[in-house]
Amino acid sequence: MVIMDIVTPARTFIEKRRAADGFADFPGPLPTDLEEAYAIQTEAIGGWTDAIAGWKVGRLSPDLAARFGAERFIGPIFARTVDVIDGVADFPVCTGGFGAFEAEILIRLAKDVTPEARSWSVADALPFVGPAHIGIEVAGSPLASINDLGSLASIAGFGNNAALLVGPAIADWTTLSADQISCRTTIDGVMIREALASALPGGPMAGFAFALQQAGALGIPLKAGQWISTGAVTGVHPVTIGQDCEADFGALGMVRCRTVAARPDLA
Repeated sequence: MVIMDIVTPARTFIEKRRAADGFADFPGPLPTDLEEAYAIQTEAIGGWTDAIAGWKVGRLSPDLAARFGAERFIGPIFARTVDVIDGVADFPVCTGGFGAFEAEILIRLAKDVTPEARSWSVADALPFVGPAHIGIEVAGSPLASINDLGSLASIAGFGNNAALLVGPAIADWTTLSADQISCRTTIDGVMIREALASALPGGPMAGFAFALQQAGALGIPLKAGQWISTGAVTGVHPVTIGQDCEADFGALGMVRCRTVAARPDLA
């Protein structure tokens, strides 16, 4: 049972995100478990004035994964933050906050998913798989310390998601194994890391299946056309305003962006 104050942190995340105003410390006591963290996230979603266009999948830190018996978490992606990349995209970073570049495989839901508390295997999730694209999750928050505070803070703070940049579609992607998808991340001309999609536990499809499972556990209906951003292939790479970032997926294409100051959301 959630007994902590969830309203104060949720309101702070809403107000600071809306104003694009960075802040240093978590607003109140940190959540102590997944239930409290998701309760804050749910409260914040309820106060945000935008439709949900999808869900990001993040990784729990190893200590929390062992404690809670789960490797991943989800957070909302809002419609106004989704951008189809044409050339070099803007990557918004909250001034005084946190931003991180994450190269990902983005899978679009082929049909609605009715929420149900159950386990989902990759095989169970396959009928709900639509097109896949290469892309970038704009991880970010007005809370500057969110990445240092751990996964529960990330869950609470809108899942530590700020936007989604959608790159080219992957042709015949369901015929590819995770070992056949590679990515090289470069920031300001320096190669940061190269990895296969199989570096993600179970590959991108395991992240997709988890999103369906966690949404069901939270009672969240998923809609056809929503995106699932399946996890950071090369890792989480903190960035600051004014950097050039690139994710090279080889034959699948390349996505580029430049980090810019996030603007207030006045809608």
